[in-house]
This record gives sequence, structure tokens and C-alpha cells, in this order.
Amino acid sequence: MEKVKKAIEKTGIPGRDIYEIPNSDKTFPDGAHYRMEISGVERPSTLEALIDEVNKRNIPVHRLISTVMGSTLLDKKELKSFAKMASDAEMEVIITPGPRAFWDLGKQIATPEGALSGLRVRGSDNLNLLVSDIMRCINIGFRGFLVWDEGVLYLLNKMRENGDIPSDVVFKVSIYAGHANAAGAKVLESLGADTFNPVGDLTLPMLASIRKAADIPMDIHVLLFDSMGGFNRMWETPELARICSPCYFKIEPGASVGSLYKPWVSEGLLANIVREKVKYAQIMKEMIDENQPQLKLSEIGPEDLAIPKI
Repeated sequence: MEKVKKAIEKTGIPGRDIYEIPNSDKTFPDGAHYRMEISGVERPSTLEALIDEVNKRNIPVHRLISTVMGSTLLDKKELKSFAKMASDAEMEVIITPGPRAFWDLGKQIATPEGALSGLRVRGSDNLNLLVSDIMRCINIGFRGFLVWDEGVLYLLNKMRENGDIPSDVVFKVSIYAGHANAAGAKVLESLGADTFNPVGDLTLPMLASIRKAADIPMDIHVLLFDSMGGFNRMWETPELARICSPCYFKIEPGASVGSLYKPWVSEGLLANIVREKVKYAQIMKEMIDENQPQLKLSEIGPEDLAIPKI
């Protein structure tokens, strides 16, 4: 095992989890250690409630994981309104495009064992449809997109390199890609990921080993759906920010993705939930300020965010 450890470390990957959990020496370009990310900002009315709550609580929110139900289900007027509000508020928007694995004719993903294969885009026709939905949103002004398939990440990065996708577009890899170690993080980084979301049930030493190997920001679920484990790691946020910097704290409580991010869910319910998420961001900042006061939260609208261009 010691020989294997040394062989692994020759590749730049830690040969063990880092139980010393050292301070990260990496930061965002503005020198900050952590930022706030709120998921499930589904509609213009949800974003309107979020911005109102941000202003009331005076807490920066930097990134919105949006249209989780699929951007296909918002018309151009709704998308343009969303982009304008986010741009005015200086918030990055990560659009979730459609169609996705559950939309097409394939049903392997819907079976208990088939789900272990992961979310993958089936066939080149569906690649075309997915990229077309992304291009629709780029043309409206959005500059950030969620990716859960490494093949799609490779394709989108090549299109960005070729100039078919603007160079300022960013790609965030979803928790559904299922990456959980430093080697996986390096793979995503090499494929052009700008930021990635490891699985939610990683220990501090595991996260420290990922941070040692990879430079891109980690997106850490502090609150996660009950259907995916129901984690609440709010008391760990001072340590998470210290170890994982630069990192986004992801706020996504609820029963399940399927029960909340659907087009028929009440707009009022989504607005109420997003206000709670903003409150949780404020609580996290208070905890970090009290326990790791040297750690910095980005101000509103740092220059490196993928803010919609209107």
C-alpha cells in the first residue's frame, strides 16, 4: 500500500485522504474564500423573491442554479426577464438545459439498477437537442450551464475552444455526475469544467485531498434534499470554507428534486422556499464570521462571475 501511495502521488493525486485537513492556500480571483449558491431558482417570480430577500438581509448571493425543471419549459419572454433581473442584481446564472435522460424514450435510467449507470445523454440526436437548448439560452444572454455528462462536457469545451460557444461561457459539473475523489476532479478540470459539485457525503479529509489536487472551485452541498441524504452541514461551514477554498456553498433543502422542480409546482411555494434559502446563507456567514473571521466572503458581483449579458 505504501508503494501504491507513492505511485499515485507521482501523478499529482494524493495517495491518502488528508487527515491533517490543512488550510487551503487557494482563493477566488477577488481573494475571497467562499461564495453562496442557491439552487432551484426556477422562474422570474422565484428570482424576484430571492433578490428582495437578499436586499432585506444584506447578504450576497453569487450564483443561481436555475430552471432545474429544464430551460426548454420557459418561453423566451420569461428567459429574457430572468436574465435581465439577474444581470441587474449582478448574479451568475447556471442554466439547467433540457432535454435530459428522463425526457427521451430510454427507460434504463428509471429502473433501480439502471440508475447506477448515471445520467447520460443518449445518442447524437439528443446531443444536438441539448446543445440547441444551450445555444437558445446563450443567444438570450446566459453565460453559465449545468453539465452532468463528461462526454457533453468534452463536447461543449471543444465548441468553446472552436469559437462556436463564446469564450466567456462557463460549465459547472453537477452532483449527478457522481465524482467523489481527487482523480475525478482532475478529469473534470482537464475536460474544461470551470467548477464542480462533488457528491454530498464526503468527509473533511476527503475534501482536503480533492482541494490539494484541483484548482477549480468546489461546490459543496451544505443542505441537500432528503431523497439524497438530507444533509445539513451548516455547523461545518467554517471548516469547509477553510479547507475547500475557493468554494461555493450550495443551499438545496427539500423532499426531493422531483417533488419541487416541476413546472406545476406553485410559484408561491418556490418563492417562500427561496427566501428560506437566503436566510440560511445569512446564518452560514454568521457562523463563519464567529469561528473563522479571517475567511472572506465575496462581495456582490465579483468580475469573474458568469453574469448574463443583456
